[in-house]
Amino acid sequence: MTSLEHKGIQRNTDKSGIKPLLSVLQGKKIERTPLWLMRQAGRYLPEYRQIRAGVESFLELCYTPKLAVEVTMQPIRRYDLDAAILFSDILTIPDALNQNVTFYEGKGPVLKRLEDKNDVIHLSLDHMTYHLAPVYETIRCLSSSLPPAVTLIGFAGAPWTVATYMIEGGISRDFSRVKQWMLDDKLFQPLIEILTEATTQHLLSQIAAGAEVIQIFETWAGIVPEDEFRRWVTEPIMKITKAIHESYPSIPVIAFPRGAGIQYEAFAIETNVQAVSVDSSVPLTWIIDHLQPNVVVQGNLDPSVLVAGGNIMREKVQRILDILERGSFVFNLGHGIVPKTPFEHVTQLIDVVRA
Repeated sequence: MTSLEHKGIQRNTDKSGIKPLLSVLQGKKIERTPLWLMRQAGRYLPEYRQIRAGVESFLELCYTPKLAVEVTMQPIRRYDLDAAILFSDILTIPDALNQNVTFYEGKGPVLKRLEDKNDVIHLSLDHMTYHLAPVYETIRCLSSSLPPAVTLIGFAGAPWTVATYMIEGGISRDFSRVKQWMLDDKLFQPLIEILTEATTQHLLSQIAAGAEVIQIFETWAGIVPEDEFRRWVTEPIMKITKAIHESYPSIPVIAFPRGAGIQYEAFAIETNVQAVSVDSSVPLTWIIDHLQPNVVVQGNLDPSVLVAGGNIMREKVQRILDILERGSFVFNLGHGIVPKTPFEHVTQLIDVVRA
């Protein structure tokens, strides 16, 4: 019995008309490789920039269902993609837990950083899902708006990654504060427990509203020391995935522990996720030997190659396809589309994958 079968996923040829992405995440063999792109909705699209210019803040865009639906749909109208990912942000959870979050153009998120145990105690789950109700309304609207073959992906940030922003107060160069917190069990463990519960509630609410697949973004997995990795990265995602599968056994979970290196293998097995999204640093031959026997793989074109476009992009895309299509595979980037990406290059990319 393979590990995929152990997880209740059968390898066979899909003739049931199930959506392509869902079919592959269920371990089925289909004729074409499913394709979607992280940050496929965003600043590289002129129609997104037009919408963004009309609102005062980024969070207003996330919390206005009519606008969030429009932004989510923009790449679906423009490109032949197999999935739409909810337009939102991983920092809506700290915002809903009563931590001040502000986004500045050209600077990114700024949070009123957590200073001590008292700040953790004041984080509240009481009204979190009420605060995030507009996000769930966006999902309900998308469920009735997407083409029949397009899968709707909900998402959240993993507890470790969200904690880094909450403790550092935004993006960090050295993550020195969160690493100090990590060494203090009485300080850090309660925060991770709150974030694990908050993330679980948020994702279950997204599924109840209509999300068909969940992706968990562990963007800063690569900065966690090896001896702390299981406790702060693997175990919280394992708990979240278990809760999802207990309530919704048929909902696939994709996890993205960016920068995890060789720890991808144990992470994929222990978390019991259906797929891992792989960053661009992971060798393709290693993926074949260590990941694809156990889990569906998603990835892993370097976003800078998409910026370059042309023959170099075609060659690198084709190499990924030639190697990873031998197993269960979803084509994606090794991280999100960057703002300077020419939108025409996405069309070129899709042409190569579809060919």
